Amino acid sequence: MKQLLVYCRAGFEKEAAAELQDQAAAFAVFGFCKLKANSAFVIFEAYDSEALQRFYRDFDFQHFIFIRQWLLLLSSELELPAQDRIAPVLQAALAEELSGCGSLRVEFPDTNDGKTLSTLARKLTVPLRQSLRQAGVMLQKEHKRAPVLHLFLLSGTSGYLGLSYPENNSALENGIMRLKFPPEAPSRSTLKLEEAFITFIPKDEWETRLAPGMQAVDLGACPGGWTYQLVKRSMMVTAIDNGPMAESLMETGQVKHLMVDGFKFVPAKKNVYWLVCDMIEQPQRVAARIAQWLIQGWCQETIFNLKLPMKRRYETVKEVLAAFEQQLQEAGFRYQLQARHLYHDREEVTVHVQPIKR
Repeated sequence: MKQLLVYCRAGFEKEAAAELQDQAAAFAVFGFCKLKANSAFVIFEAYDSEALQRFYRDFDFQHFIFIRQWLLLLSSELELPAQDRIAPVLQAALAEELSGCGSLRVEFPDTNDGKTLSTLARKLTVPLRQSLRQAGVMLQKEHKRAPVLHLFLLSGTSGYLGLSYPENNSALENGIMRLKFPPEAPSRSTLKLEEAFITFIPKDEWETRLAPGMQAVDLGACPGGWTYQLVKRSMMVTAIDNGPMAESLMETGQVKHLMVDGFKFVPAKKNVYWLVCDMIEQPQRVAARIAQWLIQGWCQETIFNLKLPMKRRYETVKEVLAAFEQQLQEAGFRYQLQARHLYHDREEVTVHVQPIKR
């Protein structure tokens, strides 16, 4: 096991590769990445197999920003002839003396070509699972804590076989959170905040951290995609934007719209729990303003987006977050930070910050 396969958004292979090499190097794991533009995956080949497996075991997957899923490759690219795709997979699994796998995922790249494999993936899953169980590779019943076996289809006739562990992987098929767009929402950007809530806030804490009656501020709110998610949770929202808000939101009586500059607005009272921000501005400027909100105690928790340039996206994220954290630390502010390139994000990264109480 000298290779890792990681999934990412198509077009972000360079960012995923740079991040993977950075994080691996911090664990003294060295190697090189193999990638193809717009393929939606990257392969990292390490020089030291044992070091790679230690990294895979000890690095917290949730700390990745651009990587949606990662798995240890068990074989080189497999040929999967149309007349019998199961036999090569079974042979590769037995060659590795695999046993005790708890579940199987047949996946594919998140590209237009990759999505054409979805029907094949569904049709292949059940008979492949049955064969793997009969051979002793998989447990007879699905087990959530046992290793996950992945068949990653490259085409109808080729793929990779890999392994991941449920305590340190993405629990989502293809590493993707698919959400249904609510037709009453003013814009599709609403899905970004919904995914952020699901990703960053444990479900058993929603009653206290996403509670009805909370005060929230939405910077750059127009037309109200993010405000919709707050209103949906019965919060009272101050929407800051010079543009118009959707009438359907204003009619709820839960929204106060102020046509002012989001970089100048200061809440009159320190009773704001959530600050959310999806302003189309330079990421350095947005991060500095959010840091000010946190340091001044104008909000209790925040989710905001950093819009990325076309070039140096990974480097920009590192630089902006480093400056942001330095600003907080110099003020003596204690916090927990999470950042992810969410499925519903595009040229942006979503950041969540929660203060740590002393």
